[in-house]
Amino acid sequence: MASKKTKGRQKVEMKRIENQDDRLITFSKRRSGIYKKASELATLTGAEIAIAVFSPAGKPFSFGHPSVESVINRFLEDSLNMDSTYHLVEAHLDEKKEKGLKLKSTIKEMDSKGWWDTAIEELNIQQLIELEKKFNELQMTLCSKIAENTSTVASSSQAPETGHSFACTIANDQNAPGFPDKNH
Repeated sequence: MASKKTKGRQKVEMKRIENQDDRLITFSKRRSGIYKKASELATLTGAEIAIAVFSPAGKPFSFGHPSVESVINRFLEDSLNMDSTYHLVEAHLDEKKEKGLKLKSTIKEMDSKGWWDTAIEELNIQQLIELEKKFNELQMTLCSKIAENTSTVASSSQAPETGHSFACTIANDQNAPGFPDKNH
């Protein structure tokens, strides 16, 4: 079996080729490759394509399907329509920018008010689950503080306040009515 005479296809680092002869050879090969890809794109999709390339020496090269002139003429004729397209894109971007500002405002408002002041109707399911977790953590913290204070107050001469122990008992009871099963 004969050994290879070329290095084959290799990845080329994208930087300017310093050797002028190599640069011209690469230009010619890449130009024909671009033309081939443009032709395939036009054949497969029916797109109208025009490509203009200037060599390192300044010589112009062009490719067009069906022709460079027809594509350029169509481009120039449609320039009036391009203005309306530009306005549609601009309007769409303005709408997205406005939504982004509104979202930032909502987030800032939520941060300033506190998570407990959030309008529940505006939250998605994940946010509702997080809110429930925060409420449960708050309730557990309050219950532990109440229990702590109750034991401190009970050991002193003052009588404990009533009504708090029921809420903490229900919070700690996983089978209590009105509380979802934690396993779901």
